[in-house]
Amino acid sequence: MQVDKEATAKWTVSGPGAERRILAESPELMMVEFRFEKGGEGLPHNHPHVQTTYVMSGRFEFTVGDDTQILEPGDAMLIPSNVVHSCVALEAGRLIDAFTPRRDDFL
Repeated sequence: MQVDKEATAKWTVSGPGAERRILAESPELMMVEFRFEKGGEGLPHNHPHVQTTYVMSGRFEFTVGDDTQILEPGDAMLIPSNVVHSCVALEAGRLIDAFTPRRDDFL
């Protein structure tokens, strides 16, 4: 296995006050790190991928469908395929997300 460290080092704007970088990917699975400034947003969207989110640091208000909750470091959640979801960083922080299959639109 070969790791493309240059590719994984590239941060891309993903929303207001938010950036992402790909940590690892294959056609079946992708791991992505997101970093947010306080007030940064993951704007409402949906996609066919199943997604997991793990809060490394910070506090986030997540809305998934009609449910809104606060997530803190160590919390994790699953976002089903095609469900509209969003988040707001209540304080600066980082998330680790996994998507299956891979988000080709992130490449």
